[in-house]
Amino acid sequence: MSKKKLMILGAGIYQVPLIKKAKEMGLETLVVSIKGNYPGIALADSFYEIDTRDYEKILETAKREKISGICTSGTDVAVRAIGFVCDNLGLCGIPREAAWKVTDKLLMKEALKAGGVSTADFRKVASYEECVESANALGFPVMVKAVDSSGSRGIHRADRMEELEYAWQEAKKVTKKPYVLVEEFIEADEIGVDAFIGEEKIEAFFPHEKFTYTVNGTTMPIGHKFPYHASKKLMENLKYQIELAIKALGMKNCPLNADVFVRGEQVWLIEVGGRTGATCIPELISIYMGYDWYEKIISYALGEKAEFQSEETHPCMGALLFSNQDGIIEKIEMDKLKSLVQKGIEVQLDYQVGDKIEAMKNGTDRIGQVIMRTGSEAELEEALRHAREAVWLSKGNLEERWKN
Repeated sequence: MSKKKLMILGAGIYQVPLIKKAKEMGLETLVVSIKGNYPGIALADSFYEIDTRDYEKILETAKREKISGICTSGTDVAVRAIGFVCDNLGLCGIPREAAWKVTDKLLMKEALKAGGVSTADFRKVASYEECVESANALGFPVMVKAVDSSGSRGIHRADRMEELEYAWQEAKKVTKKPYVLVEEFIEADEIGVDAFIGEEKIEAFFPHEKFTYTVNGTTMPIGHKFPYHASKKLMENLKYQIELAIKALGMKNCPLNADVFVRGEQVWLIEVGGRTGATCIPELISIYMGYDWYEKIISYALGEKAEFQSEETHPCMGALLFSNQDGIIEKIEMDKLKSLVQKGIEVQLDYQVGDKIEAMKNGTDRIGQVIMRTGSEAELEEALRHAREAVWLSKGNLEERWKN
């Protein structure tokens, strides 16, 4: 009996666990990516050198290979191709129209506003003059965003007029569109919500605390904590706004990842993605719920029923390892990392000695991650400190360079 074929879009570090899980499940993995130093390419049963945005060519390959399902993790770039393939082949996954909306911040915001979702006010701008006019109308601070990027690329905060042109230029560098978004800045706590959307309802719902890092006006997630403690009213409001959003966007049969602002019991949905989150989220959900989140994503993509309930939950949190400076890794003290692992802490490094690393500018500039079963942020920070001390660049380890 021939294996079912699962097409996985992307071969980067955030798709590697998905590829490995598919192989564990006895599936034939067809991995689609551009060429490059992507670890998932070597893991694939079959590799197809196709840009994950080239949905026509991906559909052609999917038809020829007679795939049983298609999915990704941790990236927005591939979501349109998933919607296009699912609609054309009748596979289980996000519909094409919804895929287009969740991968264009302007279409997304327009749909959220039309659907009565609580979200930040915004303006579409095609020139710097319009950008200035919109910022004045919304009132500083504002966020300037490329509408077609992910991983916090092309997103900058401008607190005053003097910072606006830089934010505008940075967004224009990233986008392929002739316009960008200027968005009201809301002073509130930022959290995340991951969920799984079935045919008619939310099958799984996981609000979580978010750890962030800000550099040059860009704030990006660097870690998450489960569970999120909130009042019953706030939890109900969060779920209600997500329900409004999935209806407004037409989402179904897919994971969801949302950026949410919370102040008191008031909620604003800032962005909604049609894929599972990155930055340790699938691993943390797996620990928190006691089942493999990647396996659930794959099962749903194959059109199989997935059970999302759990008898008990387990507090956990995780964060990225990264550098605040460029450099080359000269030494890794494996004994220090092993001492963390012996304590039940999961430590993953994405690079080896001799590899060049870049200072953290967006969500892909990670060196690795640390995940642990704890409810204490102090314990996580201590584990991160030990991990940073184990990785050496030319002028000291990551911890020393961090302090400088």
